[in-house]
Amino acid sequence: MTAIEFNYKLTGFQNYLEVFAKQLTRNDDDAKDLLQETFLKALIYREKFVNESNFKAWVFTIMKNIFINNYRRNKKARTIIDQTDNLYYINSGTLDTEFNPELIVATKELTQGIESLDKDFRRAFDMYNEGYKYKEIADDLNLTIGTVKSRIFYSRKKLMANLSEYNPL
Repeated sequence: MTAIEFNYKLTGFQNYLEVFAKQLTRNDDDAKDLLQETFLKALIYREKFVNESNFKAWVFTIMKNIFINNYRRNKKARTIIDQTDNLYYINSGTLDTEFNPELIVATKELTQGIESLDKDFRRAFDMYNEGYKYKEIADDLNLTIGTVKSRIFYSRKKLMANLSEYNPL
């Protein structure tokens, strides 16, 4: 595909990409920025596109990945690291959750539900909730990724069944 054909195809999807960007960002200015970044990345990595593949899916994937990366970057940027000696910033907020009886009971029941899980299922579930990726859990427990995903899924399912009174549906 020539550069002109590529550019023509890319601009042909502009309206669809604008709508998708607005759905992702829910903000017109952020959507325009996302669209611009998507065009830029698509043009930079034009050589990586395989002619027989789905161009629309390729461009939409670029946009989705840019959005996810920006979201993660912004989330990290909003994290406050308190380096004061007395941890003033961490301790300055009020903790209403400490005195909420419903939350205390729900937390106890959730903890008991997790502890009631089978040992193998609980280990995979705990590691996932601690932030480990599926591959890391699989490597650590000497399991396949499918088995890890299955154990986490069934652990969630069992917890949801045990805690159905907290489920709003």
